[in-house]
Amino acid sequence: MKTTSIPQRRNQAGSALILTLIMGAIGLAILAAAMSWSAGNTRLTYRSAQYNRSVAAAEAATEKVMSQINRDYQYGGENLVIQNLDTYRRNTVPKSLDSSYWSTWEFDDGNTNIGRTYVERIPGTSYIVLDSTYAGLKGYASTYTIASHARDTASPQDVTAGVVQQLELASIPIFQFAMYSSGEMEISCGQAFTVAGRVHSNGKLFVEPDSSLTFKSSVTAVIDVLFARDPLDTRGTPSGTVVYAATNQPVSPVPALTLPIGTTNTPEAIREIIEPPLAGEDPNSPIGRLRYYNLCDMVLTVSNTGITATSGHFNNFATTVPTNEVLTFASTTTSFTDKREGKTVVPVDINIGNLAAWSLTNTSLSSSLIGSNLTSIYVVDRRTLPATSLGAVRLFNGGQLPPKGLTVATGRPLYVWRDYNAPILGSTNTSTTRPASLVGDAVTILSDNWVDGVSASAVGSRVATPTTVNAAILTGNVDTTLGHYSGGMENFPRFLEFWTSVVFTYNGSMIKMFPSLYATGVWNNNNDIYKPPVRQWAYDANFDDPTKLPPKTPSLQKVIRGQWANVAPGQNVAP
Repeated sequence: MKTTSIPQRRNQAGSALILTLIMGAIGLAILAAAMSWSAGNTRLTYRSAQYNRSVAAAEAATEKVMSQINRDYQYGGENLVIQNLDTYRRNTVPKSLDSSYWSTWEFDDGNTNIGRTYVERIPGTSYIVLDSTYAGLKGYASTYTIASHARDTASPQDVTAGVVQQLELASIPIFQFAMYSSGEMEISCGQAFTVAGRVHSNGKLFVEPDSSLTFKSSVTAVIDVLFARDPLDTRGTPSGTVVYAATNQPVSPVPALTLPIGTTNTPEAIREIIEPPLAGEDPNSPIGRLRYYNLCDMVLTVSNTGITATSGHFNNFATTVPTNEVLTFASTTTSFTDKREGKTVVPVDINIGNLAAWSLTNTSLSSSLIGSNLTSIYVVDRRTLPATSLGAVRLFNGGQLPPKGLTVATGRPLYVWRDYNAPILGSTNTSTTRPASLVGDAVTILSDNWVDGVSASAVGSRVATPTTVNAAILTGNVDTTLGHYSGGMENFPRFLEFWTSVVFTYNGSMIKMFPSLYATGVWNNNNDIYKPPVRQWAYDANFDDPTKLPPKTPSLQKVIRGQWANVAPGQNVAP
């Protein structure tokens, strides 16, 4: 077989080589592009991750400031926050002392100040409706802006991120609740009972009716709302019904609402607000700023030798009220029996009508008050009494209060005799009442028909007549112990008379703040102490208006989070 060789043309060989080179170049270009895309994508992914880390770091800086503001606000109110603004700015960025993670991070306040945080208070305070947790609740709110910018100095890429947060420091006048408790609360009833107004417990709320119980407004509790009795209450399972008319169900858990009294906010610690200060206490300390003793216009002091009165802390108690003037409205000449306490009450009697008239005409205290009328009085009882006696304060002839209202406070039990702040008797119409509060160890209502001379007689001799009291009540109670029910909020104002079928009309706000220290007799159904009234009770809607709140009303504290946003470097205002 003969094989014939066909020679390859030179131009064909060159073309193949060129094609091969072209294809190789394309492949290299594709590979380079792929590698470039991959590297770019890696850089973008890393940058995105680093940006997110920087956002988280900046947020951590703002959160550190917010936690310190929250602590200071609860401890000492907004005055302490304002006092510490520069400390927040200089000393609150995350540091390696907090965690080694922060050793390579750098923070600035958006104004090129390294190691600082932007913290500013927006000028002005607004009285606003607060967030929906406490629907309709109002408070004075100050707004603060907090911003931080963060970057990791050890990162291959220089990525800075900023976060701005706003928060409101809300100061909530406490007399916006029909019923409030600084600890646990119990509400029972042996007759149909309607609660008109907000109800809040800073602990558990035991709803335990033996009749029909209706809540017409919101009900909230920090721990839980239970259809049950306190575990120490041995009266058996509640047999009544509950209706939540405003909302289908109560709301719990919710954040606590507390007073800024210091590091301890127990009911026992809160009781100090009604006591005189200890010797040497700073009146500008957290508890000093809340003591009624330091807040009131006039301090009435009762001792074994008589009664004296001075102006309040506002001018360092410098003005002395002449004794002959004091005796026109205050005396210590009466006594009566409190069957629940089993003691003889020796009261400091204050004639409110005479006090109001004196306030309008006196020249001693009015000059210290720069011509203003008296709006608050604190009573100190320093008498030495036998164990069988109980020192107390009793208010009477109080149908008409001073023009700007009146708060009466004492560390002792407080008795209210006859109608009080009641131009319209037996009515929920409070359009003509004046701002008023009653503050003491316990508050007991004595009807228009009360007679001291028969107070030790059987309950059938102490027959009440319809009585009206329009005032906020801030006081204590005797908590439930094994076999002894506290009496609940339905017996929060105490009674000593035969009230069956007789109406006690009350418009105000009931604030259970602490355990009673002096009026410690336990509640019971002893037929010789009292028979319960027909309760015609309502929250006084006047207290929704800050201009109509009782003088020296304490305020609860709440920190409300507002806007959160990312901001560009050098900016501290959300877009």
